[in-house]
Amino acid sequence: MLTYTRNLKQNARNLRSEMTDSEQKLWSRLRRKQLLSIQFYRQKPIGNYIVDFFAPKAKLVVEVDGSQHRRKDHTKKDRQRDAYLGRLGLDVLRFDSRQVLLETDAVVEVIFQTMEARLRLQKSP
Repeated sequence: MLTYTRNLKQNARNLRSEMTDSEQKLWSRLRRKQLLSIQFYRQKPIGNYIVDFFAPKAKLVVEVDGSQHRRKDHTKKDRQRDAYLGRLGLDVLRFDSRQVLLETDAVVEVIFQTMEARLRLQKSP
């Protein structure tokens, strides 16, 4: 089980109730085990972070990035965060919020393909 900083729990609850349009659209495609019968969680605390979407069985994190993620200071923080999650054995997929809104099927296909590949790797000896 992955640990998290306890004071993030309330923040995660708040984020779940204030999802962006792009997060809502993607959540409608990830929830209720629609992809490969795998459970996703939204706004899940992991370590000192809250990730947008998390599929523990596939060890996959999906992030939907708004425009602030293109700023240099934010890009550096995202790299540090992704490195931390990678050390936990998690794969991180990042999508621009505009891409999620306009190319939802393509985004979902990338997530599906990544999950399939990760599940195959987990089954390999």
